[in-house]
Amino acid sequence: MTRLAVFDCDGTLVDGQAHVCDTMEQAFAEAGLSLPDRNEVRRSMGLSLPMAVRRLAPEIDENTNAQLVAAYKEAFFERRLRGAIHEPLYEGIRELLITLREADWRLAVATGKSDRGLQACLEQHGLTDMFVSLQTADRHPSKPHTDMLDAAIFEAGVAPQDAVMIGDTTFDIIMAKDANVRSIGVAWGYHAPEELLEAGAEAVARDALHLGELL
Repeated sequence: MTRLAVFDCDGTLVDGQAHVCDTMEQAFAEAGLSLPDRNEVRRSMGLSLPMAVRRLAPEIDENTNAQLVAAYKEAFFERRLRGAIHEPLYEGIRELLITLREADWRLAVATGKSDRGLQACLEQHGLTDMFVSLQTADRHPSKPHTDMLDAAIFEAGVAPQDAVMIGDTTFDIIMAKDANVRSIGVAWGYHAPEELLEAGAEAVARDALHLGELL
């Protein structure tokens, strides 16, 4: 039986919250808007950028939303060019991915990151060749829409019942539930374990070693 593990990125594979919060504050400041609450920025991670901005500033119009999104992308890219983006892998994640590959799991990513952002992140950690499918918000509706998870399953050539979604937010868990895919939450990300269980996660992993046991 071929099995597929689909991972969220920010909050699941890597911890990118500091730079996301800093860049979001920069974009809001440049637009002359009040800075968003950092906890709310963290809780919006996993959504596509336009959806995250809409969640953080529901009162703004679509034109302002687009301006904020563009300002965020430009600021984040400039930070990356300066080598100022550091998105560390969570402890034990590299070892877990290697172990799963050796056990004949296929691996994929479904993330609210852009194609460019995900590629840069994976290159930073030498993980580019680890995954059979990379799905981002550039080519799909925002989570919790099932489109990117459906695409990962299709590209990996497995049945939904042989796949599992692994993520740190309720967006991941709801996406999996709506796609009829099992899901496992992780306790080290941006939504609380009880929220993940309430959304439908079958379990929440304490750490990477526990995640491997649950898989």
